[in-house]
Amino acid sequence: MNSSTPQLPQSTLLDTDEDVKLEEMPITKHLMILRQHLFKVVGILLILFFCLLPFANRTYQLLSEPLRAQLPVNSSMIATDVTATFMAPFKLNFFVALMLAMPFIIYQIWAFAKPALYEKEKALAFPLLISSIVLFYAGIAFAYFIALPSILHFFMSVSPETVAPMTDINSYLAFCLKLFLVFGLTFEIPIITLLLILIGIVSTQSLIEKRRFIVVGCFFVAMFVTPPDAISMIMLAVPMWLLFELGLFFGKIIEKRKNT
Repeated sequence: MNSSTPQLPQSTLLDTDEDVKLEEMPITKHLMILRQHLFKVVGILLILFFCLLPFANRTYQLLSEPLRAQLPVNSSMIATDVTATFMAPFKLNFFVALMLAMPFIIYQIWAFAKPALYEKEKALAFPLLISSIVLFYAGIAFAYFIALPSILHFFMSVSPETVAPMTDINSYLAFCLKLFLVFGLTFEIPIITLLLILIGIVSTQSLIEKRRFIVVGCFFVAMFVTPPDAISMIMLAVPMWLLFELGLFFGKIIEKRKNT
């Protein structure tokens, strides 16, 4: 006599087994797995940091090149603290190591979260993670090669003739790192827009209807997170708006695929 119980596909059974295993896994096991991933992240950071440490001064010279190109002939960078000549390159070296390790860090986050995701979520999450890394690097590159020289040129051009600009190396480092992080995070706007659309919090139509408010919001945010000048604000607000439009464009494509 044949059983009337419907047979589930093998892939569904495998997913169900994995879900049961994850649910049965104690919290201590999850913490142990997380600790393993954290050890790997710390290990790669230390390796990169110490490998880059002999080149720390050279790295700071590359960072300060846009400023030194704008300084008058009789001006130079200064150190107002005894430890600044060591600590500024040291801090920059850690930041560079962190940026170089970012793909590995993202991969470890992906490896930890992957077992808890469904197949559809895995198919979307990995491309989004890769895109977020590329966009973050693109934001830092935009800040260094385009935004930073323009901002420095503006500030040097408006300085009084009787004042010789001499920037402290710690102050310049803090200024650059803030600028890099702001532009790096700003270039994540397409990913954030896509995630909001995929989750269902917003739709492309609602974003189109609120576009004028979003554009104003871009300039409003740029006014607070950039130096107090119009050039900095425009150089951040305009990319924010264009990146939002890019995310909206891909969001429309995703919505069309869902509806078909």
